Amino acid sequence: MINLSIRFARHLPTLAILTAVMALGGCQKPSEPTTDNGMQNSTQTAEPQTTKSEQTTTSAEQQQAPLTILALGDSLTEGLGVDNDDNYPAQLEARLKKLGYKDVKVVNSGLSGETSTGLVNRLDWVLQTKPDVTILTIGANDAIRGIDVATIEANIRTAVKRLQDNGSVVILGGMSIYDNLGSDYVAAFSDIYPRVAKDMNVTLIPFFLEGVGGDRELNQADAIHPTKEGYTIIVNDNILPILEPEIEKLKASKTN
Repeated sequence: MINLSIRFARHLPTLAILTAVMALGGCQKPSEPTTDNGMQNSTQTAEPQTTKSEQTTTSAEQQQAPLTILALGDSLTEGLGVDNDDNYPAQLEARLKKLGYKDVKVVNSGLSGETSTGLVNRLDWVLQTKPDVTILTIGANDAIRGIDVATIEANIRTAVKRLQDNGSVVILGGMSIYDNLGSDYVAAFSDIYPRVAKDMNVTLIPFFLEGVGGDRELNQADAIHPTKEGYTIIVNDNILPILEPEIEKLKASKTN
């Protein structure tokens, strides 16, 4: 786990940290997650005189079952401050389709100001998307508020279990925070993610903002929310190497 206190020490003055706190903590109007009603009907109608080439095309299309990925978290997931096409869920979907996953859908269920408690309280709603995979990134707002680490961990465990019980593969995005809350709290917070991942058999992105956090050129003026270019790095370097193997496992299980 990477400690942001070292990384950010030379990048962020006190004013920037206060600005970041306000940015992450500021609540906005919730954006309701989209329910995925676009599942293909498995019932097929026989068509006479189907050519051999048409049969081959149809067979290839059937091999790619629809795949729903739920991006669940706070403003880092929502994409506060960037265009709708530039946040990480939108970029991830576009990238996956270029890689050949034509029937993939990435649902953006990020909410600015979200805490782990708030996220648990809206799980019933977001689970209507019936996600095959969930990328869960939560906890930063809790830490900024100094919420007890045990409470944060309990909420994350609750969220992971609910998602798993509903058939979703969970990928947990690890987070770290500034050192202004004390080294003991910072260390205890960072330790949540690998511990939960190990205990609950969850794949871990060690640090969701790796390569982006603390870089002024890859973050907006608040020094905490990535730019379009920052999200591109997060998708290509941090998410895809973890996500693609999980997708391939799902594809294999569906064809067996």
